[in-house]
Amino acid sequence: MPILTVAWIGLIAIIAASLTPLKLWELAPGSAEQVSNRLSFDKAALSKVMRYPAKTPVLFVTAFGSKLTALDAFAGALDKDVDVQSYKERYGTSTPTEQQRLGYQSMTTAKQIAEYVAYTRLGLEASFVYGDIIVEELVCLDNPGPLSGCKQLQLGDTITELDGEPTPTLLDLGPLMANHKPGDIVTLTIKPADIPGGASSTDKYVKRIQLIADPDTPTRPIIGFIPADTRTVQLPFEVGIDTDRIGGPSAGLAFTLALLDELTPGDLMGGVRVAATGTIEEDESVGAIGALAQKAVAVKAAGAKVFLVPKGQSEEELADARRAAGPSVRIEPVANLTEALAILESLGGSGISNATIEL
Repeated sequence: MPILTVAWIGLIAIIAASLTPLKLWELAPGSAEQVSNRLSFDKAALSKVMRYPAKTPVLFVTAFGSKLTALDAFAGALDKDVDVQSYKERYGTSTPTEQQRLGYQSMTTAKQIAEYVAYTRLGLEASFVYGDIIVEELVCLDNPGPLSGCKQLQLGDTITELDGEPTPTLLDLGPLMANHKPGDIVTLTIKPADIPGGASSTDKYVKRIQLIADPDTPTRPIIGFIPADTRTVQLPFEVGIDTDRIGGPSAGLAFTLALLDELTPGDLMGGVRVAATGTIEEDESVGAIGALAQKAVAVKAAGAKVFLVPKGQSEEELADARRAAGPSVRIEPVANLTEALAILESLGGSGISNATIEL
């Protein structure tokens, strides 16, 4: 009877723990999937270029980040591949809704930049069009004053005017800021991200902001925010990239390599199962990403032999990724697209020639 009682208590405790949500989140290994399965060329695209289906598709990598129950948190604490995060570690000063929205937005931008980089690499016409000025992250100095941007602005706000002058894009804001110095007070006209009380999305309000010094260039004034990348790309044709409910820009390098592979003859990966992670910028540089160790676990599970990662990751992050991937995965840091292509050619890849149809 005592043993049976203890068993029942243990079972009830496990069930209760599995149903009790905590304000904790996981950062856990996700999946490594073929990009080619998510590409679609419509008739307009195929009328201009030839598609060469990938022989050895490149993989893009994800990490999971769901909210945890008490049981999940206990299991995660015991799993060396899972990082259990507090609300502040997970979201910082933003909210889950804001971070999700910005994640989807950055994924959309990553896809467009990947197309831009791949097309320009192949000599095709592509150009950027700048979009709205949207607050993605706030910059706070020690002991911010009441008029500091980090206190007056909200994530997702759109800045439409500075001192009454229209600022449709960052290209318009820059020259207006040049007339100011740190400590100056300016007025910003703002379209809020979340409209309280059912107000119209066309509603705007004015905020007085005291400019602060750029931490990297003390003589340069800044408002106190990091803008979202709202650029769009004008392209000669569109290639669909289905990202479902995946957010973030970290698949940029993988998308670029996949597009180059599909638009040129041969096998860019040289018959080797390759995974790639890292943002891609318009100058072809590859930027650092988060959850590298967790992604390395997913790469190993997918059977990839080479994992291209950003060279900008810290030594500690690279060491953790190598430990997580084990000796079966060769981790290759790259700073830009040229370095990535050189590694692929060293594996026996065909390299890139050119799109088959001139536009």
